[in-house]
Amino acid sequence: MIVSEAENAWSAYGQADLLYAREEIEAALDRMAAAIGERLAGTDPLVLAVLTGGMIPAAQLVLRLDFPLTLDYLHATRYRGATRGGELHWLARPRHAIRGRTVLVVDDILDEGLTLEAILAYCRDAGARAVYSAVLVDKERPRRGGLRHADFTGLTVPDRYVFGYGMDYHDYLRNLPAIYALKKEKEQR
Repeated sequence: MIVSEAENAWSAYGQADLLYAREEIEAALDRMAAAIGERLAGTDPLVLAVLTGGMIPAAQLVLRLDFPLTLDYLHATRYRGATRGGELHWLARPRHAIRGRTVLVVDDILDEGLTLEAILAYCRDAGARAVYSAVLVDKERPRRGGLRHADFTGLTVPDRYVFGYGMDYHDYLRNLPAIYALKKEKEQR
């Protein structure tokens, strides 16, 4: 019998460790929104959701921001459905002009930091007045290159493969309302 990718993902989910329940994530988003509001209220920021993973955290975050902002997206990835990153691929650049704007880039996870650092550099090179980063999850791991810390972080996770709340397992399970980690033996796949 051939096991589909969806069945494989569902099996991984069934064996995964719950790291953060929905309530814990919601509280982290509340804290992030308060910190972002203190720093960016009154700056008319351009908020850029990094697709696909940053879509859910960005949507939940902007609903908590009670000041004028512009919402847009970009799509740059190193993972392309895999569990390990590779070369950066630009699939879509922001529609709104960046020049002269305060920009907040929202992503799901700070892993190696290479993708997010490249995105922030792109915004600076495009003439942004100021550039900030926000991630729902910061993975506890050594970083040799790339961004070491985001300006705004919701939660930390151990150096394991995580999924849910925007983060995927082979392009599945982004829609889970909690954050899970694969069992160690599944991470080697």
